[in-house]
Amino acid sequence: MKSNSEINIDRQINRDDLIVIAGAGGFIGGALARYFHDLGYTRIRAADRKPLPQWYQHVPGVECLSMDLGEKENAIRAVEGAAEVYNLAADMGGMGFIEHFRVECLRSILVNTHLIEAAWRAGARRYFFSSSACAYNTDLQRDPHVRALKESDAYPAMAERGYGWEKLISEMFCQEYWAERGLETHVARFHNIYGPHGTWFGGREKAPAAISRKVIEAMDSGNLTIDIWGDGSQTRSFCFIEDCVLGIDQIMHCDRLIATPINLGSSELISINDLVSMVEDIAGVKLKRTYDPAAPKGVAGRNSDNTFIRSILDWEPHTPLRTGMEKTYAWIRQQYADRKAGKRVVTD
Repeated sequence: MKSNSEINIDRQINRDDLIVIAGAGGFIGGALARYFHDLGYTRIRAADRKPLPQWYQHVPGVECLSMDLGEKENAIRAVEGAAEVYNLAADMGGMGFIEHFRVECLRSILVNTHLIEAAWRAGARRYFFSSSACAYNTDLQRDPHVRALKESDAYPAMAERGYGWEKLISEMFCQEYWAERGLETHVARFHNIYGPHGTWFGGREKAPAAISRKVIEAMDSGNLTIDIWGDGSQTRSFCFIEDCVLGIDQIMHCDRLIATPINLGSSELISINDLVSMVEDIAGVKLKRTYDPAAPKGVAGRNSDNTFIRSILDWEPHTPLRTGMEKTYAWIRQQYADRKAGKRVVTD
């Protein structure tokens, strides 16, 4: 199995070919823009509906467009002249957001509908769509000791309401644009991406960031308690951001993965209770736990079966959760201190 440093990708694009990243004002999109910039690609166009001051990362030399790609004209403008288009634009967040704002999640289909059509008309060579493990059949995720989900488990379809159905339908768009119109498309199903430069407060944050923030708040306030959504038995796998962007690059440039959805996630399963314990250990504190059974908690269990990605790429996301959480916790702790000191932070 290859390590990250052993990966050699034949992208078949020039350094000055235009790479367009939709949703680049967000967590994963911003990380992807920095990734390609650091590789030496000189023409990167980033688009996001958020005002520029609210973008999570600002990458030097990247063309930044603040526009709603759910509008057809904006999608056309964004992909003009593009060699490759990466669609990471979506209205989404952690379970608190996904369960309470299903209409907003569903409306993200407008972005993919307009963007993939515009990319095809613009003559783009490749198109990437960021799907989600929320597309999987929820009947297979009722037990915390869930078996890992393989790609075929999306059908028969019973995706997570709102967000999951949008992803599944958009995957179908990608497959049909390849079958009918010859646009090379690639689809990755993300499993809980986390890391520095992500949302850590405001209601859209996912469990690793939310738990880190709650631990930091408890220590800062002296009220050494933490509230956990559900009973804490829910299980998940979490994929570190550096593995995610490297995985996107490999999947986008693999001829065996054209119009073929594939898992992009860690297979290291952990319960929410154990994740809390991990963050407590990183922080050097022990907190009293309270539980909120009425809070949004999602499916009982979800893990990534990485058999397929290993067979195709001889690679899988491998950053240990403890390693990634140490980096994430340290970054959020600094962000918390900055905000408390009156400095501006934008990841909400």
